[in-house]
Amino acid sequence: MMNVVVVESPAKAKTINKYLGPGYKVLASFGHVRDLPAKDGSVLPDQDFEMLWEVDGASQKRIKDIADALKTSDGLILATDPDREGEAISWHVLDVLNKKRVINGKPVKRVVFNAITKKAVLDAMAEPRDIDVPLVDAYLARRALDYLVGFNLSPVLWRKLPGARSAGRVQSVALRLVCDRESEIERFISEEYWNLSAILKTPRGDEFEARLVSADGKRLQPRAIGNGEEAGRLKALLEGASYVVDTVEAKPVKRNPSPPFTTSTLQQAASSKLGFSASRTMQVAQKLYEGVDIGGETVGLITYMRTDGVQMAPEAIDAARRAIANQFGDRYLPEKARFYSTKAKNAQEAHEAIRPTDFDRVPDRIRKFLDDDQLKLYDLIWKRGIASQMASAEIERTTVEILADNAGKKAGLRAVGSVIRFDGFIAAYTDQKEDSEQSDDSEEGGRLPEINARENLAKQKINSTQHFTEPPPRYSEASLIKKMEELGIGRPSTYAATLATLRDRDYVTIDKRKLVPQAKGRLVTAFLESFFTKYVEYDFTADLEEKLDRISAGELNWKDVLRDFWRDFFTQIEDTKELRVTNVLDALNDALAPLVFPKREDGSDPRICQVCGTGNLSLKLGKYGAFVGCSNYPECNYTRQLSSEGGAEAESNGLNEPKALGADPVTGEELTLRSGRFGPYIQRGEGKDAKRASLPRGWKPEDIDYEKAMALISLPRDIGKHPETGKMISSGIGRYGPFLLHDGSYANLESVEDVFTVGLNRAVTLIAEKQSKAAGGKARGGTPAALKELGEHPDGGGAITVRDGKYGPYVNWGKVNATLPKGTDPQAITVEEALALIAAKAGRSGGATKKAPAKAKTAAAGAKATKTTAKPKAAAKKPAAKTAAKKKSAE
Repeated sequence: MMNVVVVESPAKAKTINKYLGPGYKVLASFGHVRDLPAKDGSVLPDQDFEMLWEVDGASQKRIKDIADALKTSDGLILATDPDREGEAISWHVLDVLNKKRVINGKPVKRVVFNAITKKAVLDAMAEPRDIDVPLVDAYLARRALDYLVGFNLSPVLWRKLPGARSAGRVQSVALRLVCDRESEIERFISEEYWNLSAILKTPRGDEFEARLVSADGKRLQPRAIGNGEEAGRLKALLEGASYVVDTVEAKPVKRNPSPPFTTSTLQQAASSKLGFSASRTMQVAQKLYEGVDIGGETVGLITYMRTDGVQMAPEAIDAARRAIANQFGDRYLPEKARFYSTKAKNAQEAHEAIRPTDFDRVPDRIRKFLDDDQLKLYDLIWKRGIASQMASAEIERTTVEILADNAGKKAGLRAVGSVIRFDGFIAAYTDQKEDSEQSDDSEEGGRLPEINARENLAKQKINSTQHFTEPPPRYSEASLIKKMEELGIGRPSTYAATLATLRDRDYVTIDKRKLVPQAKGRLVTAFLESFFTKYVEYDFTADLEEKLDRISAGELNWKDVLRDFWRDFFTQIEDTKELRVTNVLDALNDALAPLVFPKREDGSDPRICQVCGTGNLSLKLGKYGAFVGCSNYPECNYTRQLSSEGGAEAESNGLNEPKALGADPVTGEELTLRSGRFGPYIQRGEGKDAKRASLPRGWKPEDIDYEKAMALISLPRDIGKHPETGKMISSGIGRYGPFLLHDGSYANLESVEDVFTVGLNRAVTLIAEKQSKAAGGKARGGTPAALKELGEHPDGGGAITVRDGKYGPYVNWGKVNATLPKGTDPQAITVEEALALIAAKAGRSGGATKKAPAKAKTAAAGAKATKTTAKPKAAAKKPAAKTAAKKKSAE
């Protein structure tokens, strides 16, 4: 008797095959085996939302392997991941196999396991079930919604807002959050406030600090002292006052541990404590889940990492409690196990929280088996999991109320301190700062000295400090994920992909771990808020997520939800066809006024052109996006780039008109600093033959003087002749950054400053190093040497490698070269990620690999679109909202 078991990844297949033994053949689907083609017409609303699926060339081979194995087997077991996507993959595999007519009445079962351990896998195999149809319906609804929004809304952006890349159901709402926060920052008006405190000494000679909390018989609210005059009056009162302790109150306080991690809380913690991006966190967690070689055995170290549940399984709780007793002692074990429930909106809690599969695998014991990132993340998960079942920390918090009296004028001061009497769950953390999210110590000043009621205190010093309120901070990846979860926008498994899409579209950039909306992103958001208001509203998006959850619970029909959505959405799309460009620009001018028309230092009207003095400034739409221009064009050709820095910087630095820097000593032509559509630049002379040079990245307009302008406009710079070839070596700044040029060959320089300072000896060394790498780094045929070997491809045809090419790192297998996504670490790429990139690339190129042409033809034939058979379809006319969309939109 033999059963075919289908899982998602080859790494998982290898491990599970060992667990199940000879009666099973475990094969990998390599993720989804089919998808909606990235073209218009893949979802047909007027044909009852019929969905046309396509199997790419690489997936066709996987399906054939599964089908061939099934012909000689007794049954099929679908063991893909225990979430919505996993359920959908199982449904896709089964649907394709049914169309191939290879099931032939053989039993088909679905099993799920939350961890890849032998016990978890065997327990799951003992409790098979059928495919969860409502969960698949929820997947189909979500996929159709994302497709309909992306492939109908994105073309509207392309037509009405040149330079915009895409819009998406969740992506656009996440972008709105980032842009709304930026608008808050721009509108923020700082207010002055003062804090007063006193350094006091006890009769025993110990000093401590107490802050002013009341004066003139009134309690002072935060930031109540609004100016220096009031602060000076109160400081004078305290300077001449006598001090006596009114009350001393010591109160025991308990601090409870946080629940184990969910997907979003893990991403937040990894971001704030480890500096990991959301996508990096999920990549590392995936490896910990799928398994690591521990002493010759591949073992899954954590449970499934895509979950919004906060509870652990009963057996895991028992294991955690045993580990606590063994490692920390009985006092650290609470009388009863702790149970948690999530507060996140629309959380389903269908799966366990993220936890170690074995609490006895203390991070230090398996350190040698993990790389740095894996160890850091596992350490975070283990500590959070074990701490969640430990005793509360017991803290004694002491509050001292002090009276100040100055000739009958009274004031009140307060000192607060705390001391840990029993560390409890904090003992799980080697550094107590790691648990900083557990408490709010804003009033606490650490341990206070011995202070007794009614005793007199000596004044040492009065501190009066001026402060100004600060605008709300920009979102980090962690805080944005937290906000999205609170609002019920998106799902944990989508957050990393959503954030990556915003970066890839250049809608946001990350500066010092903060998300900064770019001009392009703000334009898209302003456009959607003006003409598609409903579809970027937080409540609307959250309500739609709730409906999708109700579909998965079997409470709503997925086609009904799609019909309700499409009716209004299609009408809105049709209405935009009547939009004129002037309507769009007027709306954007108003919505983005602080960005487009920043205040001027001289108080003049920011909407009047300062070059001609009569024209009105307005947004203009060009081939490469939006910019600010004058209404008197072409008589006045003033333009200004619309950037995330805001026009204010350009205005304040005099870039609204050319800034004279001096004359070139050779040509006599004037050097000027200007601002163009693509940023600030140096220009020498006038007219179409004038030489121009853009300011390098990191150079600010206010720092440009005559010397820097001359150095920049004079590039390329001749450094000297090469001692061996006698040919000139020069330096310059090109499309890919600073470089050296010698005899037609280039070598990179580390920084822009090197372009102007590098000497001949250093230049010769760098060129020699580049030539040495080029000579040693080329394999036969001119292929760059491998940066990383990933092993043989499961289909054969050679090894999978990661290489560095002219346009960046890429994955290579045979004749297939797949570029790594922007920002991906070549050394961190996994086999599964590489296979997915290769499959996608091979699919786009018609499945072309090292196989013979006949094979390629077979693969191409297998890529024909197939239709869903989940529900009956009603034929109808295709919708009028036809687009020529070529790209697939992310959520």
